[in-house]
Amino acid sequence: MQLGLSENLSALVARRFVAAKDGGHLLFSQTQLTTVSASGVPFQLRYCPALAKKPTATPKSDQGPKAPKPDPFQDPSSELLIAQIPRENPSHFLVLNKFPVIPNHFILATKPWKAQTDLLEKDDLEAAFSCIKEWGSQPDGTESRRLFAFFNSGDESGASQPHRHLQFLPVEAMAQGESGGWQPLIDVVSSQPPPSGSEYRCLSHFPFAHFALPLPSNPSADTLHAIYLSLYRTALATAKERPSAYDAKASSGPAAISYNLAMTDSVMMICPRRNESSRIPVDPAVSQEIAEAGVVSLNGTLLAGTLMVKAEAEWDQLRRNPETLVKVLTEIGYSQPDLRELSLL
Repeated sequence: MQLGLSENLSALVARRFVAAKDGGHLLFSQTQLTTVSASGVPFQLRYCPALAKKPTATPKSDQGPKAPKPDPFQDPSSELLIAQIPRENPSHFLVLNKFPVIPNHFILATKPWKAQTDLLEKDDLEAAFSCIKEWGSQPDGTESRRLFAFFNSGDESGASQPHRHLQFLPVEAMAQGESGGWQPLIDVVSSQPPPSGSEYRCLSHFPFAHFALPLPSNPSADTLHAIYLSLYRTALATAKERPSAYDAKASSGPAAISYNLAMTDSVMMICPRRNESSRIPVDPAVSQEIAEAGVVSLNGTLLAGTLMVKAEAEWDQLRRNPETLVKVLTEIGYSQPDLRELSLL
């Protein structure tokens, strides 16, 4: 897919991000950053106090019916809209994340409403990969830049919007301020040779099940979709010991599991999800100041090897006790299966 943009994607996003931030149309939150080891792999830990919500004394049952959640992708504001793609007969649009903690965080959303919980379609993956390739193309010959794309699907995935969308984070922006030897988890996994008898890359000792497959240099939409379905079906077999024949053969419609997907210019990776969050021990007094203190939620950024916390007590607990991070990662996913028992699906 040719995006048909009037300027380089990274330059366009950066320009629109600065304008939206300066104009007060997005709220950028600073984070503190450190690196914690999870089963021998450097994992970013970010502390963002702006995410904290104060507890309410009003019981949920007394709040009355809630208004429908607004769809930010139905008619995105002109201040956040980056472009519609492709230029001829656009099927998607690019829009800035309104509440970023990483500079130049942007989103690819479908123009018509489509469900986040349905399997991705060929044009979704083609558009996402086109953004990744365009981002890495620098017309001035400077060093190539990289995008990390991720997708959250299902109740346990950390998904926050039902309108289908994939998200992008610049790898260089994630690495700013990093001094702990971190690199995206997807890169660590993709550097591993596949085990004998399997095509899937993984870290067999890591706390949660995950699978990665390399991408050819210029994959077609059909190839991207085939790789995606292979990963999805392997994740499905891991999460559901006996998936139905329909589940195993489905290539469209509702997904049968919650999962996170990630993609770079060279690899695609998936993680089936068992829980959206994990609870860690914190001082009970914190619960009086911050809602759900001790509850650590994760989305697809975990496949970049990064997670965020909202309370200082959570930040301290994870920094001082790396085994707590391993516990969190263990509880949100499934155990890694023996890949020799899984054929390429």
